[in-house]
Amino acid sequence: MSESLAPPVIWYEGLARYQQQGMAHVLATVVAVNGSAPRALQAKMIVTQDGIVDTLGGGGLEHDVITTARQLLNGEIAATISKEVKPKVSEANETSASAPSKAVRRDAVYTKHYPLGAKLAQCCGGSVTVMFECFNVTPPMSVLVFGAGHVASALMTILVELPCQVDWVDSRPEMFERYLTDKSSADQLSTNKSSQICTPHQSAEQQSVTNQSPAYKLPAHIRPQIDDEPVDFVRPFIEQGGKRFILVMTHDHSVDFELVRAALDTISDSSSADDKRSDISAPYIGCIASATKAKRFRDRLIQRGYSELLVNQLVMPIGLPVGGKEPMAVAVSIVAQLLQQYHQAER
Repeated sequence: MSESLAPPVIWYEGLARYQQQGMAHVLATVVAVNGSAPRALQAKMIVTQDGIVDTLGGGGLEHDVITTARQLLNGEIAATISKEVKPKVSEANETSASAPSKAVRRDAVYTKHYPLGAKLAQCCGGSVTVMFECFNVTPPMSVLVFGAGHVASALMTILVELPCQVDWVDSRPEMFERYLTDKSSADQLSTNKSSQICTPHQSAEQQSVTNQSPAYKLPAHIRPQIDDEPVDFVRPFIEQGGKRFILVMTHDHSVDFELVRAALDTISDSSSADDKRSDISAPYIGCIASATKAKRFRDRLIQRGYSELLVNQLVMPIGLPVGGKEPMAVAVSIVAQLLQQYHQAER
């Protein structure tokens, strides 16, 4: 197994990886200790839906911490654990032994007090309080960008600073050369392009293997993708569900048109399908365009049988009308529009 794919074993390794991947996880920390306890103050572990990293000492304590963390991830905590009474961390062992465990909500932070002897049948006899911090319970903004020209490059300088997952697609390897770490990576990119493609069907770990070489001077949440058939990315991206954002800004108007059509076809198919697709929401589909290009695209789509209601879901021209035609000005207007729609959808 590649070293980069080895599962994390220390809490801070897991925290870094899951933050980069945008994976939902809980950081559980021992914030108070009275008497004997399996781990010391500030011991930490990470809990995801299907795994754990590090330990709080095992036994009944850790079992309950894992269960509670996953209830938090699933939004079940209010129905299963009382959060009305805040535990007193300074309680003596004798007093706390008969008290039930309580969970207290502070936005995305919860605390829960554990009397180890009476409640969990652990011979330590003391008590601990664990703080649960939830991360990425709401998935980060997912963006699929087609085209690596001036506006897209400016766009990336903003997206690198935001909590999002970006797949950046172009058929031209040379458009990504400026982001490579060294000359050897550039040679590999040009001579062995097909081996560097991350297809939409790959898992996160498979994509991690693919992206090992060449190495890009980009954060892990921005993934350059080189493919001669960019349309293949559209349907899998939308069908992952949730609110998603597609930005069409290639160097070829005919490619732009086919990408827009693929997105509309997917929306149309999902809206007429059965309940299996009920979790798919209409994505934001933005296409960079002048007023003339926007009218031409809409007319052609309607002529080809697309309903006016469906065509009106396109955002053309793209971005908020803030003014300015410089690449960075356009990029700022696009990101502002994405954030506006993303946060409205999450309310």
